[in-house]
Amino acid sequence: MKDAIKSMENKMSPESLRRAYIKAEQDVMAIRLAQLREEMNIRQSEMQNFTQSSVSKIEKRGDIKISTLIDYLDSLGMGLEITAYPKTGVSAVKESVLLRI
Repeated sequence: MKDAIKSMENKMSPESLRRAYIKAEQDVMAIRLAQLREEMNIRQSEMQNFTQSSVSKIEKRGDIKISTLIDYLDSLGMGLEITAYPKTGVSAVKESVLLRI
């Protein structure tokens, strides 16, 4: 499986590969939001400040506003921390918390 993925990646331009990874991470985040809610035994219809349909839309979309994410997590009794970290090759800068709510 890993060889098949590497083969496909080698055929993609660096920009296409970057966009594919970003899209995959967004999809994973949407899945994780639903899993988090389910682990807390909260139904979509039980989320405070959201309708069931809006929770469903949030959990299906990969691109979400930070303010919406904060409200969603707050309804679960959770907070949010956004951390900036150096990418490969940028070692002079340390990891830094940008937002903690």
